[in-house]
Amino acid sequence: MKEYQTITEISGPLVFAEVDEPVGYDEIVEIETPNGETKRGQILESSEGLVAIQVFEGTTGIDRNASVRFLGETLKMPVTEDLLGRVLDGSGQPIDGGPEIVPDERHDIIGEAINPFSREYPEEFIQSGVSAIDGMNTLVRGQKLPIFSASGLPHNNLALQIARQATVPEEEDDEGDDDGSEFAVIFGAMGITAEEANEFMEDFERTGALERSVVFMNLADDPAVERTVTPRMALTTAEYLAFEKDYHVLVILTDMTNYCEALREIGAAREEVPGRRGYPGYMYTDLAQLYERAGRIEGREGSVTQIPILTMPGDDDTHPIPDLTGYITEGQIYIDRNLNSQGIEPPINPLPSLSRLMDDGIGEGLTREDHADVSDQMYAAYAEGEDLRDLVNIVGREALSERDNLYLDFADRFEEEFVDQGFDTNRTIDETLDIGWDLLSMFPKPELNRIDEELIEKYYREDVGEAEAEEVAAD
Repeated sequence: MKEYQTITEISGPLVFAEVDEPVGYDEIVEIETPNGETKRGQILESSEGLVAIQVFEGTTGIDRNASVRFLGETLKMPVTEDLLGRVLDGSGQPIDGGPEIVPDERHDIIGEAINPFSREYPEEFIQSGVSAIDGMNTLVRGQKLPIFSASGLPHNNLALQIARQATVPEEEDDEGDDDGSEFAVIFGAMGITAEEANEFMEDFERTGALERSVVFMNLADDPAVERTVTPRMALTTAEYLAFEKDYHVLVILTDMTNYCEALREIGAAREEVPGRRGYPGYMYTDLAQLYERAGRIEGREGSVTQIPILTMPGDDDTHPIPDLTGYITEGQIYIDRNLNSQGIEPPINPLPSLSRLMDDGIGEGLTREDHADVSDQMYAAYAEGEDLRDLVNIVGREALSERDNLYLDFADRFEEEFVDQGFDTNRTIDETLDIGWDLLSMFPKPELNRIDEELIEKYYREDVGEAEAEEVAAD
C-alpha cells in the first residue's frame, strides 16, 4: 500500500492530493496527521495526477505534512444481526459503550439497485398505530412515504411514536408464536442537536424500542461529509436484515433537509456549478439513490419500508428538497402548523397528505372491508367542513343551513377525536375505523354516498345518528 505526502490544498471538508497511479472513485482513504491521529475519507473526484478527498471527521489538524494512504476498497458497513439494540455514530462506529461489533459480513454502503423485474409490488399493511396515517394515508410494506414538516413542528415526536408502535399485524396473527413478526426499526438521524439526540435515546430506552432498533446518530456539530454517509449506512444495514435475515424493516431518516444542506456544502467546496437555490444539479439523482432502496424482492421474505422526514425551509413545499422528494416517493404526510397551534397531536393534515399505494394495502384480508369507503367518506366530509369554515368567517354560522352546520361539527370532531390521539396512544386499525364510524354516524344515511349500502347496514351507529338528530332539533 503506497503512502503519499503530497497534499496540495485543503478546502472546507476537502483535501486535494497529488498521485502517480490511478485511484478509484469512492475509494476509502486514511489520512495520518502529524500528531498521529488517523482520519478516514473517501475519493470524491479522481483525475490524472490529482484526487479530491472528502474527510469524514473534518479536516482539522491536517496539513501538508500529513500522509495519505489509499486502501483500494470502497466504504463498507459491518453487518450482523447483533446490531439490533446498538447505537452508532454517523459513520457506523459504536457510541453506546457496548462491545466492538463482530460483523458476519461487510457490505458496500452504495448498495445495488433492486432489479425492477425482481421487485414485488408493495401491498401489505403496516400498522403505525396513528389513526391519521393508518386510516387515511395507509403505509404499505416496501413503500417510501415521507413526512413533510417544518421548523418547530413535532415531527420528531411522530417519528418516535411510529418507531415504537409500528407492527405488521397479520404476521403476528399467522405465526401465533411469542415473537410475533420479525420487525426491526433502523433510525438514521442526520444533523440533529445533542438535545434532540438525548430525547431520542431517552425515548428508545424508556419504551424498550431500542431492543429491535439500530440507531445511527450524526449530530449537528459532526462534519457535513459524515451526514452524506449516515443514510447509506442505515440503508445497508436495513437491506441486510431484510433480504438476508427476513426482517420487515422500517427505516426512519431524519432530517433529509440537513442531508441536502451537506450536499450543497460539499458542492460549494468543490466549486461546482450550483442548480436551483444553490443545491447541486445532481441532488435528484442522489435522493433517488437513497429512496429507491426501499422495496420488496420476489422470493425474499423481508422488506424495507422508508419514512424519510424533512423540514420544508420557510414552510414552502415548492422548495427543491420537498419538491424532488415528492417526485421520487409514493406520497407524503403533511404536518400542519395550524393544527399544531390548536394543540392537536400528532398535527397531521389528511387533506394534502397522500399515500399512493394505500388502495392496494387495505380492504378485506389486509385491514377491513370498510376501510376504503370510510376513508373516502371522511376525506370528503372533512374537505367540505374545511371549505365551510372559510364561509363562516364571512357570513357567520347562523347563515348556514342545518346540513352545513353538521359538516362544520364533523370537521371539528374529526380533528379532536380522530386526528388528535396524543403521541402515546397506539390504536389498532379496528379502533381507528370504529372511531371513523362514530363520526360518520353523525350524518343521516343518505349523506354517506361514498360507502356501500351493505357496509352502512353493518357498521352505521343508529344511536349516534339519533342523538345528533335530537341535538339539532333541540337547537
